[in-house]
Amino acid sequence: MTNSVNITRDEAQQRSRLITSHACRVTVDLTGRGVDDEPLADPTGTFISTSTVQFASEEGRSWLDLIADEVIDAWLDGVQLPKDAHDGYRLALDLSSGEHQLTVIALCRYSRTGEGLHRFVDPVDDKVYLYTQFETADARRMYGCFDQPDLKATFELTVKAPENWKVYSNTRAGDSVPQSDGFAVWHFEPTPPISSYITALVAGEFHVHPGHITSIKGPIPADLVCRESMAPYLETEQLATTTQRGFEVYEQAFGRAYPFDSYDQLFLPEYNAGAMENAGCVTFRDDYLFRSKVTADDYARRDNTILHELAHMWFGDLVTMKWWDDLWLNESFAEWSAYYCQNEITHRYGGHDSWTTFANMRKLWAYRVDQAPGTHPIAADMIDLETVD
Repeated sequence: MTNSVNITRDEAQQRSRLITSHACRVTVDLTGRGVDDEPLADPTGTFISTSTVQFASEEGRSWLDLIADEVIDAWLDGVQLPKDAHDGYRLALDLSSGEHQLTVIALCRYSRTGEGLHRFVDPVDDKVYLYTQFETADARRMYGCFDQPDLKATFELTVKAPENWKVYSNTRAGDSVPQSDGFAVWHFEPTPPISSYITALVAGEFHVHPGHITSIKGPIPADLVCRESMAPYLETEQLATTTQRGFEVYEQAFGRAYPFDSYDQLFLPEYNAGAMENAGCVTFRDDYLFRSKVTADDYARRDNTILHELAHMWFGDLVTMKWWDDLWLNESFAEWSAYYCQNEITHRYGGHDSWTTFANMRKLWAYRVDQAPGTHPIAADMIDLETVD
């Protein structure tokens, strides 16, 4: 086992043969306080995360992924692990054959570059916003997990945060429970088994437009969310209409109902990607909220991104690659699906000619790239995370 932030494909395959992951219960404290309820030394830079992972294994050595400033405490099957079991990136495990429960309390750090749990203070009004971005293997920056796509587990999140915040994850929480100290606790229902990279947490003083999507299995809660200062630019009717039509096309085309129980779309600042297909909790860069007049093509591109992420709910989230070698197929299918869906919507309701855009933009771009000196096979040999990045 390497002592590194990197994870190799061979290591991941060995761990997958050894371990069967069942469930991951995570509590994240966003109050700036420690386990002793005293203020943290760096309350705007760090937070406390508690992870309980249930899994089965064969006899052997493995590890739990966790990038943290400090592991405060860790127990495997009730036995406390030594401090030096954690090297900053991995928690070493000596496993017997059978069922196991591992609990880890850690001091983790907010990100300023978009990976893990990112913290942003809006310069307009000083409101605080937090959100996660975990692809490819950055869930381990917020909680302890087996951070590889084929070791799926149910994900059950509890969050403590200021009581005036809005908090979102992959499922819906019941009503927040107020505490006596100006904070509240949100508990989210467990997800179906999903990969760690599509788990999510979004929290802050958000503007929320509540809504529902009609699925073939019934109404699905579907909020549209942005920071308060961007609320005037949240075009709720257009965004909701595109999403509803996407549901109709995909459920009919795929022959399977939407696989999750909610579908929130959140537009976020300083986002280091275009969008991310977190299961039931899709995140977008808030550049997609237009602050001035834009062209019809800009709206069509935004719709395409919305439909791309929605397609991933089936192809990527419900059905997932074993390792990052097949990321090309994950993304290629979502790319094709979005244009297919736009074309179907055009036939039903009128609108943008998506295949013309595909031919003139995406296809020509692909030809140019394929003729460049740096061209390479579409299916790359992803031997480790560094190769993926």
